[in-house]
Amino acid sequence: MAPVELSDREKSILRNIIHQFVLTANPVGSRNIAKKFAIGLSPATIRNIMADLEDAGYLDHPHTSAGRIPTDKGYRFFVDTLMEPPQLSFEEKEVIARELKQYTDETDELIRVTSNLISGITNQLACVTFPNLDAGVLEKLQIVQLTSSRILVVVSIKSGLIKTITLELSAEVNGDHILTMQNLINERLSGLKLTEIQRTFGERFKDVSEAYRPIIRIFLNSADKIFADTNKTEKAIITGAKNILKQPEFENHELLQSAIELIEDKDVIIQILDNRKSSNDDVIIRIGSENKSEKLSEYSLITKDYTLGDITGTIGVVGPRRMQYSKVIAIISYASEVLSEYLKRG
Repeated sequence: MAPVELSDREKSILRNIIHQFVLTANPVGSRNIAKKFAIGLSPATIRNIMADLEDAGYLDHPHTSAGRIPTDKGYRFFVDTLMEPPQLSFEEKEVIARELKQYTDETDELIRVTSNLISGITNQLACVTFPNLDAGVLEKLQIVQLTSSRILVVVSIKSGLIKTITLELSAEVNGDHILTMQNLINERLSGLKLTEIQRTFGERFKDVSEAYRPIIRIFLNSADKIFADTNKTEKAIITGAKNILKQPEFENHELLQSAIELIEDKDVIIQILDNRKSSNDDVIIRIGSENKSEKLSEYSLITKDYTLGDITGTIGVVGPRRMQYSKVIAIISYASEVLSEYLKRG
């Protein structure tokens, strides 16, 4: 079925209802629109237009109120067609840039502060994932012998990130053998993506002599730990639980319970951020039922990637569908730009 084309009057009424509902969290009536926005229409005419918008699926009519509230379809039309262009003031940009600038030498802390800053400004739940190492390119690998049977592996990614992991050897190994294998591993693997290394490690070292097999065997058995992001739940910072629970929606006990469950089970948010498909320039907006997870059906999720060389992370905001979309989009977009720039400098 082709989408219904809205008239200019219908667009104006829908836009004003959404503006007012976002502001007050209360169903919006025709008299309120006529008085608040002075659009030159009588309450009766506005009421008829609201009824048409409800029939078309853009508005809903709570049983306990004479007013209307936007549906997911209404919010989607607003975001795609009616919303003001996202923009921040110079002062707002200065606050974001100044706060993040203090942590340009500490990647983990910079990401943590970004999440705290966004949740504080938007009064929503903010999530910033750490850069996805799976897409990184190996610069070099170092092997440090801790004991005769334990080694520390230091993986340096070309974007500047470093990952360390301690491994237990099944047998004692010669220190000279470790150095030789370190050089050979760098010779054969430097410049490759970590995902390619995971997939082809065994094939690339099948010709290694028996003397070096204990070292190669531990690398082969642990390739998914050494050359991949292992614990995804520890690869994101989620902040702002207190902010989101202050929203009027959560006076409803069921919504409050769902919000608490969502905050406690951050895997839901992280999984959706990991599976988002976009180019780095895209802001993705998922509203209510557009989210794949049932747990996010009452929320909107706005996300954008930031970059660190060849790898990316994601900034996201989760909040009630009743949110200031233009403002949140502008904040996420600018924070992504600043975070990418500061990470590049670091």
